[in-house]
Amino acid sequence: MEKALVLLNMGGPRNKEEFEMFLRNMFNDPNILTIKNNFLRSLLAALIVLSRKNSAWENYLAIGGSSPINHLTEKLIEKLTHRLEVFHITWAMRYTPPFASQVVKELEEKGIKEVVLLPLYPQYSTTTTKSSVEDFIEASGDKFDIKVIEPFYDKEIFNVCVVYSIRDTLLLDKSEEYNLIFSAHGLPQKIVDNGDPYEKQMKKHVRLLTAMFAYNDIRFKSISLAYQSKVGFMKWLTPSLGKKLKEFKGQKVLIYPISFTIDNSETIFELGIEYKEIAHKIGIEEYKVCHCPNDTNRFCEVIEELVKGYVE
Repeated sequence: MEKALVLLNMGGPRNKEEFEMFLRNMFNDPNILTIKNNFLRSLLAALIVLSRKNSAWENYLAIGGSSPINHLTEKLIEKLTHRLEVFHITWAMRYTPPFASQVVKELEEKGIKEVVLLPLYPQYSTTTTKSSVEDFIEASGDKFDIKVIEPFYDKEIFNVCVVYSIRDTLLLDKSEEYNLIFSAHGLPQKIVDNGDPYEKQMKKHVRLLTAMFAYNDIRFKSISLAYQSKVGFMKWLTPSLGKKLKEFKGQKVLIYPISFTIDNSETIFELGIEYKEIAHKIGIEEYKVCHCPNDTNRFCEVIEELVKGYVE
């Protein structure tokens, strides 16, 4: 076997030590803190970690002290291994193990010549896709022939997967009773103003899904887009999820985490616990959160379709 499929994602801590590592690595990333001076960026990163690590760790304790992204990715890889036998399938995380450097060593030892990278971010951003891909390419040097799968937010097979995730969450409930909010991880406005296509792709993704609902006669009381996870005092993409929720006092709300494919602290804690409490205080009648595609058979089928052109 000379080909490998490498799933790329941000990562998530398994314990408090890895949590500090996650914060330190994230805020040292020049795609996140866009400060050219390495010393200044490192200094600011250290200050942010120091100020946030204890309070933010409490959030992880609320979900068991470990991000679900790790075991869910392992389960996804196990399923894909049975479906895509032509590939050695593995994963590399940006801010927690397994790091790209570890994976490169693993692939070298297996005699891998060709590598297909699949960033598990539906939409492109310099803070996610670019950061993860560049990290792997830098770690690998010229050891492999590397190909990168493009963002897949506009692929019909993926959006069918999203629609099914939403329908599975509703169960027997009537969709027209709910206000559907697509919640995306936020970005500082400055990053978007500098040419990052994330916001444009996000809005297009919502339009595509809205059209798919209409075609399949799935009706919601309203459909909107909002952004979560703001950090610091800079201007971020709007509207914020907290502000959007205030529009639906006394109504039912369904949240879909549109920028994620694998559940993590932002979906399980932030959406599932933190914003649920906010919704309760606002007076929202019912608040539901959809799971990400994770290791479902439908998402496996999506990945099979995405890699089809790289099998030969």
